[in-house]
Amino acid sequence: MAGNQRDDPLAYGHFHQGNAAGEDDTYEESDRGIIGDTYRRFVGNASQSGSQRSGGLVSSIFRKIHERVQELGSEVEHRVAGKEVIHSHTHAGAQCADGSHDYTQHRYGSFAAERKGNDIKWYVDGCGYMWAVSRALEQARESIWILDWWLSPELYLRRPPSRNEQYRIDRMLQAAAQRGVKVNVIVYKEVTQALTRKYLSPTLPKYLHSLLPRSTDPVTKILSGLGLAATFASLEQVEAENPLIAPPLTVSSSHTKHALEDLHPNISVFRHPDHLPDAQTLESSFVSSLHNLSLSAANVAKLPEDALKAVYGMNEDVILYWAHHEKLCIVDGRTAFMGGLDLCYGRWDTNQHPIADAHPENLDDIVFPGQDFNNARIMDFHDVAQWDQNKLDRRTSSRMGWSDISVCLRGPAVEDLMAHFIERWNFIYNEKYDVRQDTRYSRLTFTENTAGTIPHHLAPAQGPYGPQPTGQWSKPHNENLPPGQGTAQGPLPYFPPPPVSDRAVDANSQEQGAALGSSSPERPRRHHHFQEEESDLSNAAGAIRDRVAQGMQHMQDQYLSGNEHHSRLHGNLQEAGISCQIVRSCTRWSHGVATQHSVANAYISIIQNSQHFVYIENQFFITATSDEQKPVRNKIGAAIVERILRAARAGEKYKVIVMMPAVPAFAGDLKDDSSLGTRAIMEYQYNSINRGGYSIMEMVAKEGFDPTQYIRFYNLRNYDRINVSASMKEAEQISGVNYEDARREHDNAVDPFGYHARDGQGDGNQFNTQQDYRRYQQAAAGITERQGHGTGSWNTVSECYMLGGRDIRQVHWEEGNVDEINAFVTEELYIHSKVLIADDRIAICGSANLNDRSQLGDHDSEIAVIIEDPTPVDSYMNGEPWRASKFAATFRRQLFRKHLGLLVPQNMEAPDQNFEPVDVPNVYDFGSAEDRAVMDPLSDSFLNLWNSRARQNSEAFSKIFHPVPHDSVRTWKDYDAFYEKFFHEADEEAEGKDGKKKPAKYQWGHVVAENFSPGAQGVKEVKDLLSTIRGTIVEMPLLFLINEDIAQEGVTLNAFTEELYT
Repeated sequence: MAGNQRDDPLAYGHFHQGNAAGEDDTYEESDRGIIGDTYRRFVGNASQSGSQRSGGLVSSIFRKIHERVQELGSEVEHRVAGKEVIHSHTHAGAQCADGSHDYTQHRYGSFAAERKGNDIKWYVDGCGYMWAVSRALEQARESIWILDWWLSPELYLRRPPSRNEQYRIDRMLQAAAQRGVKVNVIVYKEVTQALTRKYLSPTLPKYLHSLLPRSTDPVTKILSGLGLAATFASLEQVEAENPLIAPPLTVSSSHTKHALEDLHPNISVFRHPDHLPDAQTLESSFVSSLHNLSLSAANVAKLPEDALKAVYGMNEDVILYWAHHEKLCIVDGRTAFMGGLDLCYGRWDTNQHPIADAHPENLDDIVFPGQDFNNARIMDFHDVAQWDQNKLDRRTSSRMGWSDISVCLRGPAVEDLMAHFIERWNFIYNEKYDVRQDTRYSRLTFTENTAGTIPHHLAPAQGPYGPQPTGQWSKPHNENLPPGQGTAQGPLPYFPPPPVSDRAVDANSQEQGAALGSSSPERPRRHHHFQEEESDLSNAAGAIRDRVAQGMQHMQDQYLSGNEHHSRLHGNLQEAGISCQIVRSCTRWSHGVATQHSVANAYISIIQNSQHFVYIENQFFITATSDEQKPVRNKIGAAIVERILRAARAGEKYKVIVMMPAVPAFAGDLKDDSSLGTRAIMEYQYNSINRGGYSIMEMVAKEGFDPTQYIRFYNLRNYDRINVSASMKEAEQISGVNYEDARREHDNAVDPFGYHARDGQGDGNQFNTQQDYRRYQQAAAGITERQGHGTGSWNTVSECYMLGGRDIRQVHWEEGNVDEINAFVTEELYIHSKVLIADDRIAICGSANLNDRSQLGDHDSEIAVIIEDPTPVDSYMNGEPWRASKFAATFRRQLFRKHLGLLVPQNMEAPDQNFEPVDVPNVYDFGSAEDRAVMDPLSDSFLNLWNSRARQNSEAFSKIFHPVPHDSVRTWKDYDAFYEKFFHEADEEAEGKDGKKKPAKYQWGHVVAENFSPGAQGVKEVKDLLSTIRGTIVEMPLLFLINEDIAQEGVTLNAFTEELYT
């Protein structure tokens, strides 16, 4: 396919047209700015494809205003970034231009050394991962530490919820706290109020105007004053609905904190960071700092840095843009979970990713209750403190599938994760909670700093590694309280400890001490803990326990057999097992340390040293190949270009495969003003890939090589069918209850007694509110099988594109309130993973996205692990024998097989070894036909399978659903013809006689039925096309809006805000 005329733009972007960046410097294509945006908004040409440039006096006026104000904004941004190019990551070393954060004593400049002797396992998607987390939580005996971007207390870790009530996070943490476990949670504190430029108005426009040089002619001064006034007036109006920085109201750290802390005094929750000062403080800082500023760069450089950062909300005390982004859970200081999965709504999913969740035959089969049924492209989370209040109608809307990755590890590397958590906890405690003198909160201690971890040198003398008055192993708050005893928060329901699993671990303090940092490298022996009761039969009970323990040990031996890397077979933990190194992104605002970006250093180094291929699966792909791609500063793209060119010049076969979302998961039509942030991210991604003159593909093409032979980009998409068939219609008619009304009552299980309330076992008031639910359930119970529709067999058809799934053409339908053709839905399968795998030998997995926010270190805080498994696996690379690493190879193959539909559908209620914590190793079917199909990532047979399936799936989705982005959509006019005319409400001028907008022809994500024959023949045609879809892989449309400036429309993307989107 490479080299033909159709794909030339995909390879060469703007370069093939001789349109590298910098050639067109006219006003319309110049730097984006608040004046320029306002000009385009007033003139009205921003959204018109191919419109002529406006000239004359108006254009000249706005150009002058733009030049003055944009120059100031650029200088302020440059000053905030620093005097030199900082964190440009032009090499793999640890030291950047400012020289203030040198951690060269460890590889990649990390705070932690490489640690051998670890066990680690992968989890693909949330179903198995969250089951494993639930297993660890129910076995916790000492401590649970959680560091999360968002934590939803009402999230169910096992599904369906009606059969797993005790596995809701809040209930599990409460049960652990009642057992004496100390729970420490850190969550990101979201921006709680919108920041608009009204915060700086009228101060900012007045001062901007006063900064004009004295030599400025009177006409320019007047025009500038008028322009600034008009701009800020316009911005205030626009930002009433579209603020400069909108508060992410879709999360609520306050709800997380209070919902958990109210459960038990053993639960402590920190929220961090604090954000905005009040308007008076901000204006005072701005006025006092800028009163002598001129428009010269020299004078800008003399400004106090904190004053400038206050304008941005980025000084050390005010963090507006950046977030804590780690996803980390450490149980008893022994088992750690980390990766891309937050313990929050929208993340739980199976490998087949069902996006329909209507269960007309039995509401208790609902998998995604309340807010957990989410589609961020249609409607973001709303009022998450009321977890059951979901506004999506499940009869017409799909959820968005969530593809994600995490790992579980045990061994010396866990100590470094503990150090990271303790540093963060004590840093926040010293900053916010020390003065409160609340006995709930205390510093954490660390028993020992074994080889490798760099101490927190900025901590106080009594810092995290020194003695503390209280800490991790302090006496539980409720030690002397009997179960269920009331606390300061009032009476609490008592949750007995869940049954200890077959593979439970002993909480013996001596063994825990060894696992938590003792100098002895030996792994503590495993014992099986059973709750003991005082009884005259204690001796007999002990004998039974011994017999059961022997049986369980035999079961473990069977699980462990064949797991050659497992430390049990190596003996000494420190000398054998898997090598892991923890890397992170953090700085003073997030961690109280000098800037660290060892994640970026690792990405660059591993790419540069890769021999044959690199697989990247990430939520974002924003990177630079040179300093010309401002404002993007991370240079992972430069490393990719260098490695590709090295292979191309040597005539070597080398591949970079990138899997990423087609569209960032934010609600809204891409053409709407409210979607500016989404379009800005897409623009930066396309400029990283194949546009703008300095993209990866263009830089390779400039050297005379076809970039598509070396790097390709892919997305994921899937489909489903909502079961609004005859069974739902019949149940509604018999009961007289609307399905959605009954469903909402099903989801209304906020009280501590959960679903039992419906059966009269819980709170009486809750029971009395379930009348619609009960009536509907009684009616549904009498519905006959109806070829699977009355039994729940086809509440989702997501198995149809997976291995062994039934052909969609054989899946029956009985007409109900909706024709079958209108029951099919599609959505992008959102990729939230953050993983890199090179040569099937080394892997990076963590929370860090591939963008500036995650990679620079001084933006979002991140954590990741580098994994090198010495266990060899015989494999192939480009047809030649290749010695791969067991962890990296199985991890990569599992992902590829899922994307290609070469895995059997995952059963949420039939856990296998991949659902367990690290004690039980991953199971993988080496040698199967599906394994052999993905074994060699450079073989022609694999590449043909991968690319042909992506193309085949893309074509089917395009014909059936008209999804965007799409390669045929090169301009906004194309966008209207391909998408808007089918899925967008009519414009105001097309209103009906009643003055109301005409509804869209089709609902979001549904079949464009007019592409097919009417009636049954049309359904057959749709099913014939759907039957060609295997897996979820699709091509990334690199030509989408290639003839447009995607983010040109709008007024919020400029020198003051663009860094937010990178």
